[in-house]
Amino acid sequence: MTAKRMFDLTLITLGAPLIVLVLALLALTVRVKLGAPVFFTQNRPGKDGKPFRLVKFRSMTDARGADGQLLPDADRLTPFGRFLRASSLDELPELMNVLAGEMSLVGPRPLLMDYLPLYSPLQARRHEVLPGITGYAQINGRNAISWPEKFALDVWYVDHHSVKLDIQIILATVQAVIKRDGITAKNSATMPRFEGKSYETPGSRESLDPGPAGKV
Repeated sequence: MTAKRMFDLTLITLGAPLIVLVLALLALTVRVKLGAPVFFTQNRPGKDGKPFRLVKFRSMTDARGADGQLLPDADRLTPFGRFLRASSLDELPELMNVLAGEMSLVGPRPLLMDYLPLYSPLQARRHEVLPGITGYAQINGRNAISWPEKFALDVWYVDHHSVKLDIQIILATVQAVIKRDGITAKNSATMPRFEGKSYETPGSRESLDPGPAGKV
């Protein structure tokens, strides 16, 4: 067992009584506010791009337009759903993914399976470690930064991750959640889709290097 895995399990075990209570209360509230199902599940790429079933609290309705298609995220995101996302409480069920060894407390956020063929070789390095509930990009702008900035921070984490850094990121995450930093992207309710554009000059690593911009 790696030190990182041991750290994850120790932290979850120590917080288990509070975690179970909060999960139960939130599940009940989601059921009352948004109905069933309580959880949102979706295949996401894990380490080495291997898919796993990510679990989150549901934060949007299933409202559809006259054509039967789901309405845009902004129209389906209720005030309670916005609170869940702003507080990051919708991510709490992902602790089950951590216990299953599919995720870590800290790592690059697991994005969509559709993005896998769109990454450049450098961007794809974000999958060299387990995805995380929070990550280096989440404390340095979250959804308010661009895709190239986000990927640069993810790759920096892959190259520098340690238990000490994970502790610093978790503490910074608490601060970011309290301040509600970077919850949404400009002109978007969440984050616009990654379109697979090439952001770095071929053979160049510097164009995706976050340098000293990181907070920890």
